[in-house]
Amino acid sequence: MVTTPMPLPDSRTEPDGSAVIRVLSYNVRSLRDDTEALARVIRACAPDLVCVQEAPRFFRWRKAAARLAAMTDLVVLGGGAPAAGPLLLCSLRATVERTEDVLLPLTPGLHRRGLATAVVGIAGARLGVVSCHLSLRREERLAQTGLLLDRVEAMGVPHAVVAGDLNDVPRGKAFQRLAGRFQDCWAVRPWGGEHTFPPHAPAKRIDAVFATGGIEVLGCGVPAALPGITDADLRSATDHLPVLAALRVPAGA
Repeated sequence: MVTTPMPLPDSRTEPDGSAVIRVLSYNVRSLRDDTEALARVIRACAPDLVCVQEAPRFFRWRKAAARLAAMTDLVVLGGGAPAAGPLLLCSLRATVERTEDVLLPLTPGLHRRGLATAVVGIAGARLGVVSCHLSLRREERLAQTGLLLDRVEAMGVPHAVVAGDLNDVPRGKAFQRLAGRFQDCWAVRPWGGEHTFPPHAPAKRIDAVFATGGIEVLGCGVPAALPGITDADLRSATDHLPVLAALRVPAGA
């Protein structure tokens, strides 16, 4: 399903100090594919915040993260190897209050998972941001969802955005648990494409952006029709399609 009723709002600061921001979620498969195409897609999305999954986390991972940030006119906010893959990038519009990388409990024989978290200020707004990549195994994925919810609660912020590769579909228990606590941004205001995997013939929505209740969702979806993005770049950049959300975050007191 593709729905594009109107142009996605650009980032801006409203007269009351609230911030219209663009948040991008993208699984980059350890930068094993066409990084030039990946960078073109990210730049065309003009994000304020990027929640990356499967960032490089082994040999020279810092250099790889810094190179991706430089190619996309962004800076590294946090995550990477200390978060077992999730990474946060941001534009210079964001000011950083704090960051924390969280390793989730390891199940022997399975891939280590983690969360990249930060609290940032943009214009007059303050919000928490979490990038996640949940387990392929249903039981572990559901347990990780509970830990993610606890972590957001512990951040002590009035507003938060959670984005990532859930390895779950909207009818799945982990996805539904997140959608029960937060706004599923595509479901609230669909814009662009719905399905994110696989990129050559997308049939599943396993990547998503969620926002707490006080945030206004202005549009969310796969930005295939955004100016500067081509089907060729989306197919060659990585093995997932990105999800882009435009949100209005209220100003703080």
